[in-house]
Amino acid sequence: MAIISVLLLLIYGKNLTERQAFKSISKTFTEVYQDRLVVEGYIFEISDRLFSIQKLIDHCNLDYDYTRVINEIQGHEEGIMELIVDFEQTNLTVEESDYLMDFKRIIENDLNIKNYDLLYTDSSGVNEKQVKLYDKKIALAKQDLENLSKIQMSEGEKLISKAKVQINRSQIWAQFEVALLIILIIVIYIFLFKRPSTNQETFS
Repeated sequence: MAIISVLLLLIYGKNLTERQAFKSISKTFTEVYQDRLVVEGYIFEISDRLFSIQKLIDHCNLDYDYTRVINEIQGHEEGIMELIVDFEQTNLTVEESDYLMDFKRIIENDLNIKNYDLLYTDSSGVNEKQVKLYDKKIALAKQDLENLSKIQMSEGEKLISKAKVQINRSQIWAQFEVALLIILIIVIYIFLFKRPSTNQETFS
């Protein structure tokens, strides 16, 4: 009877371990989706908006109604800042946080164009010095985004590897449980069917 109790306790303990493993695997895949795949989507949309800002700045000498350019640039910057807020809510590494902080500073301070005359006037034409300065800042912002994107790949791979280890461990525990069940069946069989015959031989 003691052996059966021990086996049942082992099976119960294994079941608890399996539940914890399942929660851990579920959490890992949630992190892959929320903190890596979704974030990669943020980075793509931010890059697209940054490209639109650069196009508006670099093409300032083309035949275009630039009376609304500042509003368009500000609209893209506000859209980027909204995405950054969502980005900041995810599980950031220290390195990610640094790159994101630098990128945010560039958008808020260096690309905040208050007056389009800084870039172009009918009398003076394109202010090439100012345009090149903005292009330089945009290049730095793009580098931050590129580094953030690389981190998503690296961290995503780490999470997938972690999930694989957890799944393999879970499979080993499952095999262990099968072995325990087989042993339990054998012990119960011996306990139920072998002991009576032994008792009968004793009485005879």
